[in-house]
Amino acid sequence: MTRITIDPITRIEGHLRIDCEVENGKVTNAWASGQMWRGIELILQGRDPRDAWIFTQRICGVCTTVHAITSVRAVENALDLEVPLNAQYIRNMIMAAHGVHDHIVHFYHLTGLDWVDIVSALKADPVATAKLGASLSDYPHNGVPEIRKVQEKLAAFVNTGQLGVFASGYWGHPAMRLPPEVNLLAAAHYLQALEYQRAANKIVTILGSKTPHIQNLAVGGVANPINPESQSTLTLERLFAIKAEIDKLGEFVNEALIPDVGAVGALYAEWAQYGAGVTNYLSVPDMPLDTKGTQFELPGGYIDGGDVATFKEISGYQDQYFRDGVKESVKHAWYEYQGGDRALHPYDGQTNPKYTDFQDEGKYSWVKAPTFYDKRAQVGPLANVLAMYAAGHEPTKRHLTRLLSIASTVAGSEIPLAALHSTLGRVAARAVRAAVLYESLQNQWQLLMDNIANRDFDTFNRPVFPKGEVRGFGFHEAPRGTLSHWTVINNGKIANYQAVVPTTWNAGPRDDDEQLGPYEASLLDNPVADAELPLEVLRTVHSFDPCLACAIHMVDTKNRPIVRVKAA
Repeated sequence: MTRITIDPITRIEGHLRIDCEVENGKVTNAWASGQMWRGIELILQGRDPRDAWIFTQRICGVCTTVHAITSVRAVENALDLEVPLNAQYIRNMIMAAHGVHDHIVHFYHLTGLDWVDIVSALKADPVATAKLGASLSDYPHNGVPEIRKVQEKLAAFVNTGQLGVFASGYWGHPAMRLPPEVNLLAAAHYLQALEYQRAANKIVTILGSKTPHIQNLAVGGVANPINPESQSTLTLERLFAIKAEIDKLGEFVNEALIPDVGAVGALYAEWAQYGAGVTNYLSVPDMPLDTKGTQFELPGGYIDGGDVATFKEISGYQDQYFRDGVKESVKHAWYEYQGGDRALHPYDGQTNPKYTDFQDEGKYSWVKAPTFYDKRAQVGPLANVLAMYAAGHEPTKRHLTRLLSIASTVAGSEIPLAALHSTLGRVAARAVRAAVLYESLQNQWQLLMDNIANRDFDTFNRPVFPKGEVRGFGFHEAPRGTLSHWTVINNGKIANYQAVVPTTWNAGPRDDDEQLGPYEASLLDNPVADAELPLEVLRTVHSFDPCLACAIHMVDTKNRPIVRVKAA
């Protein structure tokens, strides 16, 4: 038996450590450990609830908008506050654009390099590569001149003795086996994706004033005034500028991302057998279409044991089934609960650090272990795509059918829906969700335009805080999965605040009942060809798109200065 420790896991946000025991070329045991403490809950105690979203989006430098939107939803839920339609549509557009951006980056710039051998692309024939691209889709940037230019750029990297952003890859690893032409096509799209993800970010910037860390939100709506007579507001000119950026995204998502994921997945078809892990799936509805959060464009719910027939819908922001099901355990996390060790509901959650060093059988992570009705649940695009499929969501079924069709054609045999319960399935689901979010982005833009045409210019409903205690939760189906914020407000001030984030669900350690978290469970039986080069472990972990900064943080109790900036 060999012990592997990968610390830190790279190409993610934050500090994640993975420990594995490997025997006879397979993982037999695993531990996922977050290596920083999150203290945002303590920072928020006693503060004005209207300011919470400003703080919570500083949880992460990548997932900024998702925490902002979820925070204002939590406070609005506590106040039973309606949100004007224009504000809902603007928020939805920001979320959809952010999601498309995130999914493009995940495949091409983060996890794709676990499957694509960049060095091998130097051996490819550009003409054959262009022909391959044309066989997969009508994407207009697969021409020979563009493909050849990319290959020359890669060769220039190699000739300098440096691979730049492609350094430190597992090039030549025995688990890398794509043909050179597939590697070159993926490398070309890697570079092109840099421009397309910028288009998505421009949409967020125009509506949110900046990104990361948008500035336009408010409890009760958004700070985007609409006045067709004023150039200083959200004008038709700005809205049509947004539409131009939306249109740019479509060709890449539908004609590059979907075919690339389908083709790469088909050529690694055996990976549909690995990485399933926890197959209880949790997702939430999103893109609200009314002022109360009772109607949604994108459905969500819970699936038990991977069986889509068990799908149970989560209906909206007042859903008791979701509200009552969430708990967090700290039995194996570096925290302690006053009054008992058993898992607590987020309204009663505590953030009391108790560091013990890494203990295989004890505490070994700064990440708590969430459960849904005492079961571990996987969250993320796979959970959401399966839920939307089970709910009969037409765009999801259409894009998923197309991706599986492309993969089946390349593989030469039919790939079933059950193959999604895997490492590859999580990667595939992100591509499907990117296509679904792109359509939602188009739809939300049109809904906003139509509502403005009806002379509705409202974007804000002022909140009023009652005396005494109120409680509320907000949720959002973020790029990495179900995100929820929970707040207890007493006399207009935050008495308690807890964030249960996607990477907490997936990266959490063992719980009160010793159930493994999704990362840990997904690694069991994973193949490992070379314990010194554990690429296969990274493939499965990266398929979740970890964001440990959301699950954990770091604090210096002595308040020492970290950096000083002096004006010249």
